Amino acid sequence: MALERIKAKMEQIRVEAEESSAKVDELTAKVKLLEQANLAKEQEITSLTHKNSTHEADVEKLEATNKDLKEQLDHIRMSSNQSEALQRRLQILEEEAEEADKNIRETNDKLRQTDVKAGHYERKVQALESARDQWEEKYEEMSKKYAQAKKELEDIQTEIGNM
Repeated sequence: MALERIKAKMEQIRVEAEESSAKVDELTAKVKLLEQANLAKEQEITSLTHKNSTHEADVEKLEATNKDLKEQLDHIRMSSNQSEALQRRLQILEEEAEEADKNIRETNDKLRQTDVKAGHYERKVQALESARDQWEEKYEEMSKKYAQAKKELEDIQTEIGNM
C-alpha cells in the first residue's frame, strides 16, 4: 500500500508535471504571441511616430506656406489699395488738367478778343491822332489867317486913323 500510494502519488505528480509542462508550453506560446504582438505594436508605433514627424514637418511647411501666402495677400491688398489711390489721384489730376485746359482755352479766347479790341482801339487812336493833326494844321492855318486878318485890320485902322 505504501508503494501503491507512492505510485499513485508519482502518477499524480507526473500528471501534474505533464499538465504543468503543457501549461508552460501554452504560456510560452502565449508569451511568444504577446512578444510578437508587442514587437508589431512597437514597429507600428515607430512607423506612426515617423509618419507623425513627417506630418508635423508637412504641417510646418504648410504653415510657413500659409504665412507666406497671407503676407503676399496682404501685399497684394496693399498694392491694390495703393493702385486704387493712385488711380483716384490720376483721375483727379486728369480732371484738373482738363479744367486747366478749359481755363487756358478761355484765357486764349479772351486774349484774342482783347487783341482784337486793342487793334480796334489802336486804329481808333491813329484815326483820332490823324484827325487831331488835321485840326492842329487847320488851327495853325486859321491862326495864321487870323493873325494876318488882324494885321490887315490894324493896317486898315492905321490908314483910317491917318486919314
